Amino acid sequence: MQYWCILSNSLRTCKEWLNARGQMPAKCVLWPTVAGLGLLTMFAGCVATEQMPTGKSLYERIGGKPVISVVVEQCVANVLADTRINGRFATADIRKLKGYLVDHLCLATGGPCTYSGRAMKTAHAGMRVSTEDVRAFEEDLVKAMDMAKVPAQEKRELLSLLGAMKKDIIEVP
Repeated sequence: MQYWCILSNSLRTCKEWLNARGQMPAKCVLWPTVAGLGLLTMFAGCVATEQMPTGKSLYERIGGKPVISVVVEQCVANVLADTRINGRFATADIRKLKGYLVDHLCLATGGPCTYSGRAMKTAHAGMRVSTEDVRAFEEDLVKAMDMAKVPAQEKRELLSLLGAMKKDIIEVP
């Protein structure tokens, strides 16, 4: 098992946390704390992701940058055809967007890429992105991964990594 920790805004911070402590505990549990008038507060959580016995990174198991590039190309095509969200991309530089998405996914999955785009919170500030917008994007991404024949486990892992970014993207619940 490999554990991806959802403790902060970025995968980098999580990696730093893991490096400082060596490894995650054998069991990873969400610990709810009931405080005051019975309010439930959740401080941190982890997602267990099964990894192939070879110890390969998600980047390698997906197929590296060539497959990530195909997924991004198809995902952006899906988004541009999706009337629920395509208006949000009407003025975007699509070529740059694709490059940023490829680099971001490459880095997030353990690949050797460098992401030079803005932080998710900064990039989406003031855009009033809703939960429905993100859900539509995720559906378009899943369709793209299906077309590229990304295996189910790797799809789940990638979606879980991206899910950790929602709090930085969504402004309208």
